[in-house]
Amino acid sequence: MVTVQLFGMTKSLAGNQYYLALAMVNGQRVKDLVELINAGYPANGELIHKKKVLVSVNQDIADEETEIRDGDEVALLPPFAGGTTMMNDTHDDALFVRVQREDFSVDAEINRVRGRSKRIGGISIFLGTARDRSKGKDVDSITFEHYEGMAQKKLREIRERALKDFDIIEVAILHRYGEIGIGENIVLIVVGAEHRAEAFRACKWAIDELKQITPIWKLEHTQEGEVWVEEHP
Repeated sequence: MVTVQLFGMTKSLAGNQYYLALAMVNGQRVKDLVELINAGYPANGELIHKKKVLVSVNQDIADEETEIRDGDEVALLPPFAGGTTMMNDTHDDALFVRVQREDFSVDAEINRVRGRSKRIGGISIFLGTARDRSKGKDVDSITFEHYEGMAQKKLREIRERALKDFDIIEVAILHRYGEIGIGENIVLIVVGAEHRAEAFRACKWAIDELKQITPIWKLEHTQEGEVWVEEHP
């Protein structure tokens, strides 16, 4: 028996279930899992076949030949809208990558990055906030759902790649989850570099990459009902 975690629209398409319990033999592959999902939950199966929903095994994106063994952590991942603070992680770098329910202080995070080095001469930030209108509809509030563990892992990967691929000194990445009111903070990227050009480039790359690879999903609450947001301009 394999338990498959559901997120975002995949829950709605499975009758608002959070998990699927599927009978599988140890060592079967993802393609066998997809066949079972397609038989019992065809709407989700169709999205998997169209590559709109991905399958992850042990918090890594899997292909159809990936084996699934007893005890593996399996999940269906709809398009990311792009977490959980590791409170027991006392390593300094953990402060620079956080996914949390509570709001954050933009000034405090800028100062955290600034404090890493006196060589920092330029700081670029991206701050995403909750707006009151989307696709022509009024939005009352937004709820962000995340894949705990995997979301944090992906944000750490973004930070590490930014530090490696750009001529920057430090970067902080924060994202909130849970219900967020209109006008409230959602996501913050802060990049410190010697010069502004690299800070700008790294900041833009980091938020674009976050939207692409981080398992965080956005549910908009409108007067006409709730809508899971797939695309992220």
